[in-house]
Amino acid sequence: MAILKARTEFASALNQICAERGISPETVVETIQEAILAAYKRDFGLEEELEYEVKVDMETGGTHLFSWQEGKKRATKKEITPPGFGRIAAQVAKQVLLQKIREAEKSVMIKEYEQKLGTLTSGMVLRFEGPNVIVDLGKAEAVMPPQEQVRSERYQLNQRLTFYIEGIRDLGRGEQVIVSRAHPNLVKGLFRREVPEVASGAVEIRAVAREPGSRTKIAVLSTQPGVDPVGSCVGQKGVRVQAVINELEGEKIDIIQYSDDPEKFITAALSPAEGVRVKVNEKERAAVVLLPEDQLSLAIGKAGQNVRLAAKLTGFKIDIEEVVEKEPVKAKKEIKKKTKPKKKQTDGK
Repeated sequence: MAILKARTEFASALNQICAERGISPETVVETIQEAILAAYKRDFGLEEELEYEVKVDMETGGTHLFSWQEGKKRATKKEITPPGFGRIAAQVAKQVLLQKIREAEKSVMIKEYEQKLGTLTSGMVLRFEGPNVIVDLGKAEAVMPPQEQVRSERYQLNQRLTFYIEGIRDLGRGEQVIVSRAHPNLVKGLFRREVPEVASGAVEIRAVAREPGSRTKIAVLSTQPGVDPVGSCVGQKGVRVQAVINELEGEKIDIIQYSDDPEKFITAALSPAEGVRVKVNEKERAAVVLLPEDQLSLAIGKAGQNVRLAAKLTGFKIDIEEVVEKEPVKAKKEIKKKTKPKKKQTDGK
């Protein structure tokens, strides 16, 4: 980045701002020249046959406008700076400089949060813009669009929450940091924060199926001998999983053991139902589950939620069928033994 000779207050201030914000002085000056020419055109108009040029004195900050026209022998050039135009030029230069500072700061912020994609961050609800929630992350503002919000949650001003940094998107006003409360990886991140075994890699979260605000199923697997993956995530007296539930404002969480065996995995995914028998068609990624009548409601869940989450977690299409227990047929009928009636004893009287 080129540095201007700081002979005057203007040049010194420009150098300082550009150095602090990481902006090139040449870029700022070029933008100022374009903005000043646009301001002159707005107030005085431009002639089509003429060419125009703006020069900014980098020592004094003074502005000069020139027009010139190509002739047959030589070009004729003259200064056309209107009286008092310096004040307008100064205002334009200030606006351009502020705009460049904002753009530079936003660019630095976007680059910083690009490195944080897929992580959790703490934020505060700052304001509402239509359906979007604007979140203060400290160094920057982020947007939580409707699809990243949880319907059952009621967001309030100054409310502090944990968010998942989902991505960087252009929502019509330049690039914005997008945060989420509905993403399945929010649950993963919370368990990584609350469970040391997950953070260290001793326990791996292999799959997550979530209906935000209602219920989540996670499948966990131990990568180290002697480590109980489910017990590690639950914690002593359920303290670890309860911390995650509290952060998700009461969302129910089922933690199950992951298995490479589809039958075992599907059986575990349908908990709390018991007596599950599974027939798997791995080629079609489909499974038929046979259940006793008294376990059907547990396996299916309210409005089909349990089996829906199990299918999402395992990646199998699951059909549930009731097992009809047949009554045993009696081979032989019981034969009543005939007994002789007892004779009444008499005393001979």
